[in-house]
This record gives sequence, C-alpha cells and structure tokens, in this order.
Amino acid sequence: MKKHKSFIFFAVTILALMWAAPAAMADDIVFGYTGPLSGPGAEYGEDCANGLEMAIDEINQQGGVTVKGKKYTFRLEKMDDKVSPELAVANAGRLRKDHKAVAVFNPVATTIAPLMKINQEKKNEFIIMGYTSVPTMSMMGNKLLVTTATPFTMYIKVYVSLAWDKGWRKGAMVVAQGAYGEAWRKLFADAWTKKGGVITADKPANYYTRTDYAGPLAEALATDPDFILIGGPSATTALIIEQARARGFEGGFLMIDQAKLDAVRVVMEKPLGMEGCIGVGMVDSTGYPATETFTREYVARYKRAPTWESVLHYTHGHALAQAIEAAGSVDNPAAIRAAFPKIFPMLGDKYPMELWGITPTGLLIYYPLVQTMKHGRFTQATGYIWWLKTQQEFEGLKRASKGSTYLVWFPQQ
Repeated sequence: MKKHKSFIFFAVTILALMWAAPAAMADDIVFGYTGPLSGPGAEYGEDCANGLEMAIDEINQQGGVTVKGKKYTFRLEKMDDKVSPELAVANAGRLRKDHKAVAVFNPVATTIAPLMKINQEKKNEFIIMGYTSVPTMSMMGNKLLVTTATPFTMYIKVYVSLAWDKGWRKGAMVVAQGAYGEAWRKLFADAWTKKGGVITADKPANYYTRTDYAGPLAEALATDPDFILIGGPSATTALIIEQARARGFEGGFLMIDQAKLDAVRVVMEKPLGMEGCIGVGMVDSTGYPATETFTREYVARYKRAPTWESVLHYTHGHALAQAIEAAGSVDNPAAIRAAFPKIFPMLGDKYPMELWGITPTGLLIYYPLVQTMKHGRFTQATGYIWWLKTQQEFEGLKRASKGSTYLVWFPQQ
C-alpha cells in the first residue's frame, strides 16, 4: 500500500512539473518605472504605470516574445519617486542593479534629466522611456533615450494658427510655475508676438493649491485679453476656467498639453464654461478601432477613465517589447534602441494611438490631436502631420491610418 501511495505521489509530482514547465521556461524581462505614485502627482503617475502594466499583462497572455528561439515574458517593477530627482536616480539604480531592468520609464522632465546622466554608464546602461513634451530632452545627445511625447512646440504652432484664425490678437498667460511652465510661456510668447499678437500679462501660478492662482488670474483678466493661455494639473485648470467665467470673462482658453480636455470636462461643475477652449484632443475622439476595447478594459480594471498618460504608456510598452524581439537581444540596450525603426508603423486597429516612426534623436513620431469647444460641443479632433515632407507622403499616411480623425498636413522643421 505504501508503494502504491508513493507511486501516486511521484506521478502527481511529475504531472505538476510538466504542467508548470511552459511557464518555467519563460524568463522575465523587467521594465522599470519610477514616477510619482504619492503626493500631488500620484494620479498622473498611476495612470502612466497602469497603462504600462496593462501592456505587459496583455503581452504575457499572448505568450511573451521570442528571442533567439527562447520565450520571454515581462515583469513590471515600479517605484515612487515623488518627482524628486535624487530619488528617481536612486530608484533607477536599484531597478538596474537588483532587477536587471533593460529600460526605465519616467514621466516627468524634472526627473528624466538627471536619469540621462547615469543611463549610459559602462556596464550599467539602460534605456530611458521618457514621457515628456519638453523639446530639448531629445536634443541632448543621449543615445539610449526614447522620448514618448510630441514636443509641445508642435502644439504651440497649432494653437497660434487656430487662435489667430479666430480673430484673437491679445493673450494673457496664467500657466503653472516651474521649468516646464516657464518653457511653455516663453516659447508661446515668442511665437505669438512673432505672428503679430500681443501678450497682455504673464502671471505664472501655483496649480497645486486651490488659492494661489486667484491673484494671478485677477491680474491677467484686468488686461482685457481675447484669450488666456492656462494649464497645469487638470483639476485646478478646471477651477481656473470656472473662476474666470465667474468674473465675467467671455474669451477663449488655450490649454497647455499637461491639462487635458477630457479630464477637465469631467471635473467642471459647468462644462459649458469650456466654450472657446483649445486643447489636446480627447482619448475617445481619436476614431481608432482599438480605443473602444482599450477603454472598456481599462475602466473594468482600474475603475476610472483612461487618460493619454495611460494610452501612451500602454502603446509604448508594446513598442519596447517589439523592439526587443526585433533586436534579437534581451540585455543589450544599444541594440534594442537601434531596433526601434523596424517596428513601425503601429496602427489604430491594434493600439489606441498610432506610432509612425522614431527620429535619430529618439523622438517617437505621432501626430498631435487638437480639439476645440464650439457652440457647446467639442469639434471633431484634428491630427496635424508635422514630419512629412511631401503631399504624396501625406496622402499615403492618410490611406494607411486606421483612424477616422481629420488629418491636416502641417509640415514643420
């Protein structure tokens, strides 16, 4: 009897090992994430990490990737840096040393810059997947940087054109304090005055409180502008719009790309106060077939609506996984970075956004989407194709795109 029981135990053990074998055969590739997961930027940071987490789980469910005949799955290791440069660098060091992360995602310019000082160290290299629209980041010569946001200079050029066409000539600025807001204000003011417009007031404000922007807003409104350039976190951006309307302001608003129309609309007590707003197109206005599926799964999983932060990190997580497979390497950051051009285009029938390429400096190429509110309704989102040189190339992109977005050829340097 004992022999019989021993045989059964042995057989069950062998079967269990056989069933576990496929999972055991797949090694993990680690994607690191350091970003704000607590404090004022927590919700923003969580959206970024959530999108990346969704991509990793989806890739793993589909069997992972195959490199040199071997199967690999992915694992996300995320750490809170509270937007502290020192903590971000320490986190990245731990992610590389303790988890062998091949790439570290980070969504704040303030912390991306110090990461670029360490990610090319010999025998300690890692790719930075940096979510920032600050244009200078991709121009600093870092060979292991992938910048995952359209430079905000593209939005400035579009906004200036749209505002001018509306007949607006006088603009005030009440934009979030800090290096990012300062760069936005400076470059927007340069572009607007070059066009022939006037900046009536420049009053940076603290968007991380509910009181510190009241004074700057009142001073800006006193100059009687046609529009106000505003923006920081979406929740306080909504409050600024409401306070401006309460003070009788009837002009328009240009929203910097940190603030999102859909996020602002959700928290507005009176969404019709957004009349005349120009801002980043809403996630649900892209017209991509994959957006509906992504939104449904994101809401079911995280109990909140997706943002561009979640959409971008989801798509860029897929892009990095494909680059690893295309490179034929799981641990050579330079080879993986060099393989990125092989994976494009990534189109809207499979992803909730479209990626069309990567520049030599590491900027992922996609078009900025812009919408406005007119007569109480948001207009159709318009995509601005800025990187193509010829009308023929533009027509080819329109045929290839899977979205229903209205596209405009808007060539820029």
